[in-house]
Amino acid sequence: MAKGYWIAQVDVEDMDRYNEYSAVIDATLAPFGGRFLVRGGRREAVEGATRQRAIIIEFNSYEQALACYRSPAYQAIIPLRSGAAIADIVVVEGQDGL
Repeated sequence: MAKGYWIAQVDVEDMDRYNEYSAVIDATLAPFGGRFLVRGGRREAVEGATRQRAIIIEFNSYEQALACYRSPAYQAIIPLRSGAAIADIVVVEGQDGL
């Protein structure tokens, strides 16, 4: 079964509030098997536009990735992020067999 991923590009505008969001997101991902593969770190935009931070979260399936995003637990913490950062987030399905 192909894995699912959240891919996010984020510009942080209020680090204190963003840290509040960061402190609680792991607990919302855990029931869906979500784990960070990329959480900030060095990067270089070699083509196109980008934001300050890159984030990739892996799930066991595309369905789990969507279910996590739509869950009441995650929806409850979106206001923490929305008040602290501008984010572009997509949920994608990985290639089966990798």
